[in-house]
Amino acid sequence: MALTSTFTSINLPVNNVEKSKAFFTGLGFELNPQFPNNEVSVAIVIGDNLQVMLIDEAFFKTLTEKESVDTSKYAQMTIALAFESREKVDEIVNTAVSLGGKLHAEPEYHGPMYHWGFVDLDGHLWAINCMNTDAAQG
Repeated sequence: MALTSTFTSINLPVNNVEKSKAFFTGLGFELNPQFPNNEVSVAIVIGDNLQVMLIDEAFFKTLTEKESVDTSKYAQMTIALAFESREKVDEIVNTAVSLGGKLHAEPEYHGPMYHWGFVDLDGHLWAINCMNTDAAQG
């Protein structure tokens, strides 16, 4: 039997919770009102069953015995999100850059998938994608 989660949360260490909150709400994501919004963490809803917890680095260190990844040197993971259109992908990436993020790569087509990415204020990698379902089926 497969395991099924009702809600997924990705916890990311950030240098400044307020700046990161402004960045992600500036992209159009919303705060999760069910979670505290304070100086050490904030929950940003990025999908129906998915949120990102932006956690102050000092507090994050109390949650694990492992060192955090230095995102200026290493990539621990890429957070990939899929949207409905190429225009939405372009809008999100361009907005991220206007809010202080950096481009991760040039836009790419991988068969029916359009991909572009950005790096957030804390060096986390985001892959923003859309699928051309007509091309995928045809």
